[in-house]
Amino acid sequence: MADLQTKLARGDFVITAEITPPVSALAEDVIARARPLEGLADAVNVTDAPGARAMMSSFAAATLLAQNGIEPVLQMTCRDRNRIAITCDLLGASALGIHNLLVLHGDDPTAGDQPDAKPVFDLDSKGVLALASKMRDTSKLPSDRDIKHAPSLHLGCADAPFDPPEDFKPNGLMGKIECGAQFAQTQFCYDAGIAERYFGALREHGITDKLKFIVGIGPLASAKSARWMNENLFGVSVPPEVIQRMEEASDEKAEGRAICVEAIAGLKEIEGVAGVHIMAPQQGAAAIAETIKMTGLR
Repeated sequence: MADLQTKLARGDFVITAEITPPVSALAEDVIARARPLEGLADAVNVTDAPGARAMMSSFAAATLLAQNGIEPVLQMTCRDRNRIAITCDLLGASALGIHNLLVLHGDDPTAGDQPDAKPVFDLDSKGVLALASKMRDTSKLPSDRDIKHAPSLHLGCADAPFDPPEDFKPNGLMGKIECGAQFAQTQFCYDAGIAERYFGALREHGITDKLKFIVGIGPLASAKSARWMNENLFGVSVPPEVIQRMEEASDEKAEGRAICVEAIAGLKEIEGVAGVHIMAPQQGAAAIAETIKMTGLR
Protein backbone atom coordinates (compact mmCIF):
# COMPACT_ATOMS: atom_id res chain seq x y z
CA MET A 1 0.00 0.00 0.00
CA ALA A 2 1.27 3.46 -0.89
CA ASP A 3 1.96 5.83 2.00
CA LEU A 4 -0.44 8.33 0.44
CA GLN A 5 -3.20 5.73 0.53
CA THR A 6 -2.44 4.95 4.18
CA LYS A 7 -2.59 8.62 5.17
CA LEU A 8 -5.87 9.16 3.33
CA ALA A 9 -7.37 6.06 4.91
CA ARG A 10 -6.60 7.22 8.45
CA GLY A 11 -7.93 10.73 7.82
CA ASP A 12 -4.71 12.73 7.60
CA PHE A 13 -4.94 16.04 5.74
CA VAL A 14 -2.56 15.29 2.88
CA ILE A 15 -0.54 17.60 0.67
CA THR A 16 0.41 16.52 -2.83
CA ALA A 17 2.34 18.55 -5.36
CA GLU A 18 3.15 18.40 -9.05
CA ILE A 19 6.17 18.58 -11.32
CA THR A 20 6.50 18.50 -15.09
CA PRO A 21 9.28 16.24 -16.40
CA PRO A 22 12.10 18.03 -18.20
CA VAL A 23 12.87 17.88 -21.89
CA SER A 24 15.97 15.96 -20.99
CA ALA A 25 17.41 12.45 -20.90
CA LEU A 26 19.35 13.10 -17.66
CA ALA A 27 17.97 11.54 -14.48
CA GLU A 28 19.43 14.28 -12.30
CA ASP A 29 17.26 16.86 -14.06
CA VAL A 30 14.11 15.12 -12.81
CA ILE A 31 15.39 14.69 -9.28
CA ALA A 32 16.41 18.35 -9.11
CA ARG A 33 12.86 19.40 -9.98
CA ALA A 34 11.31 17.30 -7.22
CA ARG A 35 13.95 17.58 -4.51
CA PRO A 36 12.57 20.82 -2.94
CA LEU A 37 9.37 18.90 -2.14
CA GLU A 38 11.08 16.07 -0.26
CA GLY A 39 9.74 15.82 3.27
CA LEU A 40 7.04 18.43 2.54
CA ALA A 41 4.68 16.82 0.02
CA ASP A 42 3.14 13.45 0.86
CA ALA A 43 3.39 12.51 -2.82
CA VAL A 44 4.46 14.21 -6.04
CA ASN A 45 2.52 13.97 -9.28
CA VAL A 46 4.47 13.57 -12.50
CA THR A 47 2.56 14.98 -15.45
CA ASP A 48 2.12 12.99 -18.66
CA ALA A 49 3.11 15.18 -21.61
CA PRO A 50 0.84 18.09 -20.57
CA GLY A 51 -0.38 20.25 -23.40
CA ALA A 52 0.46 17.28 -25.69
CA ARG A 53 4.09 18.43 -25.69
CA ALA A 54 6.89 15.87 -25.71
CA MET A 55 9.17 15.53 -22.67
CA MET A 56 10.60 12.73 -20.51
CA SER A 57 7.93 10.09 -19.96
CA SER A 58 5.91 10.26 -16.77
CA PHE A 59 6.63 6.56 -16.24
CA ALA A 60 10.41 7.08 -16.28
CA ALA A 61 10.23 10.25 -14.16
CA ALA A 62 7.97 8.59 -11.56
CA THR A 63 10.36 5.65 -11.39
CA LEU A 64 13.28 7.98 -10.70
CA LEU A 65 11.33 9.69 -7.91
CA ALA A 66 10.46 6.35 -6.32
CA GLN A 67 14.11 5.25 -6.49
CA ASN A 68 15.11 8.46 -4.72
CA GLY A 69 12.69 8.23 -1.81
CA ILE A 70 9.96 10.55 -3.15
CA GLU A 71 6.54 8.91 -3.44
CA PRO A 72 5.19 9.50 -6.96
CA VAL A 73 1.72 9.78 -8.40
CA LEU A 74 1.95 8.54 -11.97
CA GLN A 75 -0.29 10.51 -14.30
CA MET A 76 -1.44 8.45 -17.26
CA THR A 77 -3.46 9.84 -20.14
CA CYS A 78 -5.75 7.91 -22.44
CA ARG A 79 -4.36 9.89 -25.36
CA ASP A 80 -1.13 8.00 -26.06
CA ARG A 81 -1.64 4.32 -25.24
CA ASN A 82 -3.88 1.45 -26.25
CA ARG A 83 -5.09 -1.09 -23.70
CA ILE A 84 -2.13 -3.42 -24.31
CA ALA A 85 0.39 -0.70 -23.51
CA ILE A 86 -1.64 0.42 -20.49
CA THR A 87 -1.79 -3.13 -19.13
CA CYS A 88 1.97 -3.55 -19.55
CA ASP A 89 2.69 -0.19 -17.90
CA LEU A 90 0.49 -0.96 -14.90
CA LEU A 91 2.34 -4.20 -14.23
CA GLY A 92 5.67 -2.47 -14.68
CA ALA A 93 4.75 0.52 -12.52
CA SER A 94 3.85 -1.62 -9.53
CA ALA A 95 7.01 -3.69 -9.96
CA LEU A 96 9.05 -0.47 -9.83
CA GLY A 97 7.38 0.84 -6.66
CA ILE A 98 4.86 3.16 -8.31
CA HIS A 99 1.46 2.56 -6.75
CA ASN A 100 -0.50 5.83 -7.08
CA LEU A 101 -2.11 6.32 -10.49
CA LEU A 102 -4.04 9.36 -11.68
CA VAL A 103 -5.97 8.59 -14.86
CA LEU A 104 -6.61 11.54 -17.20
CA HIS A 105 -8.18 12.04 -20.61
CA GLY A 106 -5.20 13.95 -22.03
CA ASP A 107 -4.90 17.12 -24.07
CA ASP A 108 -5.65 17.14 -27.79
CA PRO A 109 -2.43 16.53 -29.80
CA THR A 110 -3.38 19.29 -32.25
CA ALA A 111 -2.68 21.81 -29.49
CA GLY A 112 0.81 20.42 -28.84
CA ASP A 113 4.22 20.68 -30.43
CA GLN A 114 3.60 17.77 -32.84
CA PRO A 115 0.07 18.48 -34.09
CA ASP A 116 0.16 15.67 -36.68
CA ALA A 117 0.47 13.03 -33.92
CA LYS A 118 -2.38 10.52 -33.94
CA PRO A 119 -4.36 10.31 -30.68
CA VAL A 120 -5.15 6.81 -29.39
CA PHE A 121 -8.04 7.01 -26.88
CA ASP A 122 -8.53 3.25 -27.05
CA LEU A 123 -10.09 3.52 -23.57
CA ASP A 124 -11.58 6.50 -21.77
CA SER A 125 -10.61 7.33 -18.18
CA LYS A 126 -13.33 5.10 -16.73
CA GLY A 127 -12.16 2.27 -18.96
CA VAL A 128 -8.58 2.59 -17.68
CA LEU A 129 -9.79 2.68 -14.07
CA ALA A 130 -11.89 -0.45 -14.65
CA LEU A 131 -8.98 -2.23 -16.31
CA ALA A 132 -6.60 -1.32 -13.46
CA SER A 133 -9.02 -2.31 -10.71
CA LYS A 134 -9.72 -5.65 -12.39
CA MET A 135 -6.00 -6.40 -12.60
CA ARG A 136 -5.50 -5.45 -8.95
CA ASP A 137 -8.59 -7.10 -7.48
CA THR A 138 -8.95 -10.28 -9.54
CA SER A 139 -5.36 -10.99 -10.66
CA LYS A 140 -6.68 -11.13 -14.21
CA LEU A 141 -5.69 -9.34 -17.40
CA PRO A 142 -8.47 -7.81 -19.54
CA SER A 143 -8.31 -11.02 -21.57
CA ASP A 144 -8.88 -13.00 -18.32
CA ARG A 145 -5.39 -14.48 -18.42
CA ASP A 146 -4.02 -14.96 -14.92
CA ILE A 147 -1.55 -12.49 -13.42
CA LYS A 148 1.11 -14.26 -11.34
CA HIS A 149 1.45 -11.33 -8.92
CA ALA A 150 -1.29 -8.68 -9.12
CA PRO A 151 -0.23 -5.02 -9.18
CA SER A 152 -0.68 -2.91 -6.06
CA LEU A 153 -2.50 0.20 -7.30
CA HIS A 154 -4.10 3.22 -5.64
CA LEU A 155 -6.42 4.64 -8.28
CA GLY A 156 -7.24 8.29 -8.82
CA CYS A 157 -9.43 10.35 -11.12
CA ALA A 158 -9.75 14.03 -11.99
CA ASP A 159 -12.50 16.41 -10.89
CA ALA A 160 -13.34 20.12 -11.00
CA PRO A 161 -15.39 21.80 -8.24
CA PHE A 162 -18.28 23.95 -9.48
CA ASP A 163 -21.43 25.60 -8.17
CA PRO A 164 -23.93 22.72 -8.11
CA PRO A 165 -27.45 23.36 -9.42
CA GLU A 166 -30.47 22.41 -7.32
CA ASP A 167 -30.99 19.18 -9.28
CA PHE A 168 -27.29 18.22 -9.09
CA LYS A 169 -26.53 14.52 -9.38
CA PRO A 170 -22.86 13.42 -9.34
CA ASN A 171 -23.35 10.72 -11.96
CA GLY A 172 -19.89 11.21 -13.46
CA LEU A 173 -18.14 10.72 -10.15
CA MET A 174 -20.36 7.76 -9.29
CA GLY A 175 -19.33 6.14 -12.55
CA LYS A 176 -15.65 6.62 -11.76
CA ILE A 177 -16.12 5.21 -8.26
CA GLU A 178 -17.88 2.17 -9.72
CA CYS A 179 -14.88 1.70 -12.03
CA GLY A 180 -12.46 1.71 -9.09
CA ALA A 181 -11.49 5.32 -8.31
CA GLN A 182 -10.32 5.75 -4.71
CA PHE A 183 -9.18 9.37 -4.73
CA ALA A 184 -9.70 12.47 -6.85
CA GLN A 185 -7.37 15.37 -7.50
CA THR A 186 -9.16 18.47 -8.69
CA GLN A 187 -8.60 21.49 -10.88
CA PHE A 188 -7.59 24.75 -9.16
CA CYS A 189 -10.28 26.01 -6.76
CA TYR A 190 -9.84 29.53 -5.35
CA ASP A 191 -13.49 30.25 -4.59
CA ALA A 192 -14.29 29.24 -1.00
CA GLY A 193 -18.04 29.57 -1.57
CA ILE A 194 -18.00 27.23 -4.53
CA ALA A 195 -15.91 24.71 -2.59
CA GLU A 196 -18.28 24.74 0.38
CA ARG A 197 -21.37 24.34 -1.79
CA TYR A 198 -19.80 21.69 -4.04
CA PHE A 199 -18.55 19.46 -1.25
CA GLY A 200 -21.77 20.01 0.66
CA ALA A 201 -23.66 18.61 -2.32
CA LEU A 202 -21.25 15.69 -2.62
CA ARG A 203 -21.72 14.90 1.07
CA GLU A 204 -25.49 14.81 0.59
CA HIS A 205 -25.03 12.16 -2.10
CA GLY A 206 -22.56 10.13 -0.02
CA ILE A 207 -19.73 10.72 -2.49
CA THR A 208 -17.16 11.95 0.05
CA ASP A 209 -17.57 8.69 1.96
CA LYS A 210 -16.45 6.78 -1.12
CA LEU A 211 -13.82 9.05 -2.69
CA LYS A 212 -10.99 11.03 -1.08
CA PHE A 213 -10.84 14.56 -2.54
CA ILE A 214 -7.50 16.36 -2.84
CA VAL A 215 -8.37 19.88 -3.97
CA GLY A 216 -6.20 21.76 -6.46
CA ILE A 217 -4.71 25.08 -5.41
CA GLY A 218 -1.49 26.96 -6.04
CA PRO A 219 0.47 30.17 -5.44
CA LEU A 220 -0.63 32.66 -8.07
CA ALA A 221 2.28 34.25 -9.94
CA SER A 222 0.50 37.48 -10.90
CA ALA A 223 -2.86 39.09 -11.53
CA LYS A 224 -2.23 38.55 -15.24
CA SER A 225 -1.78 34.81 -14.78
CA ALA A 226 -4.92 34.66 -12.60
CA ARG A 227 -6.95 36.28 -15.38
CA TRP A 228 -5.40 33.88 -17.90
CA MET A 229 -6.48 30.93 -15.75
CA ASN A 230 -10.06 32.21 -15.70
CA GLU A 231 -10.08 32.55 -19.47
CA ASN A 232 -8.21 29.40 -20.48
CA LEU A 233 -8.46 26.65 -17.85
CA PHE A 234 -11.63 24.60 -17.82
CA GLY A 235 -13.37 24.59 -14.44
CA VAL A 236 -11.20 27.32 -12.87
CA SER A 237 -12.67 30.44 -11.28
CA VAL A 238 -10.38 32.96 -9.58
CA PRO A 239 -12.73 35.44 -7.84
CA PRO A 240 -12.49 39.13 -8.81
CA GLU A 241 -11.52 40.11 -5.28
CA VAL A 242 -8.52 37.78 -5.43
CA ILE A 243 -7.39 39.30 -8.72
CA GLN A 244 -7.84 42.80 -7.30
CA ARG A 245 -5.78 41.85 -4.27
CA MET A 246 -3.00 40.65 -6.58
CA GLU A 247 -3.16 43.86 -8.63
CA GLU A 248 -2.80 46.02 -5.52
CA ALA A 249 0.10 44.04 -4.04
CA SER A 250 3.61 45.47 -4.10
CA ASP A 251 4.97 41.91 -4.48
CA GLU A 252 2.52 39.83 -6.52
CA LYS A 253 4.30 36.50 -6.02
CA ALA A 254 4.43 36.94 -2.24
CA GLU A 255 0.76 37.90 -2.23
CA GLY A 256 -0.02 34.88 -4.38
CA ARG A 257 1.61 32.60 -1.82
CA ALA A 258 -0.30 34.29 1.02
CA ILE A 259 -3.60 33.83 -0.85
CA CYS A 260 -2.78 30.16 -1.42
CA VAL A 261 -1.97 29.60 2.27
CA GLU A 262 -5.26 31.23 3.30
CA ALA A 263 -7.16 29.10 0.79
CA ILE A 264 -5.55 25.92 2.12
CA ALA A 265 -6.57 26.85 5.67
CA GLY A 266 -10.15 27.33 4.48
CA LEU A 267 -10.23 24.08 2.52
CA LYS A 268 -8.93 22.17 5.52
CA GLU A 269 -12.09 23.14 7.42
CA ILE A 270 -14.49 21.79 4.77
CA GLU A 271 -15.87 18.36 5.56
CA GLY A 272 -15.09 16.00 2.72
CA VAL A 273 -11.82 17.66 1.68
CA ALA A 274 -9.02 15.18 2.36
CA GLY A 275 -6.13 17.38 1.34
CA VAL A 276 -4.76 19.81 -1.21
CA HIS A 277 -2.89 19.35 -4.47
CA ILE A 278 -0.52 22.27 -4.98
CA MET A 279 0.44 23.23 -8.53
CA ALA A 280 2.69 26.05 -9.70
CA PRO A 281 3.55 25.40 -13.35
CA GLN A 282 5.05 28.89 -13.85
CA GLN A 283 7.09 28.95 -10.65
CA GLY A 284 8.16 25.36 -10.02
CA ALA A 285 8.69 23.19 -6.97
CA ALA A 286 10.59 25.82 -4.97
CA ALA A 287 7.49 28.03 -4.85
CA ILE A 288 5.35 25.05 -3.85
CA ALA A 289 7.80 24.13 -1.09
CA GLU A 290 7.80 27.70 0.27
CA THR A 291 4.01 27.72 0.25
CA ILE A 292 3.80 24.41 2.14
CA LYS A 293 6.20 25.74 4.78
CA MET A 294 4.06 28.85 5.19
CA THR A 295 0.98 26.73 5.99
CA GLY A 296 2.59 25.39 9.14
CA LEU A 297 1.22 21.94 8.27
CA ARG A 298 4.69 20.46 7.63
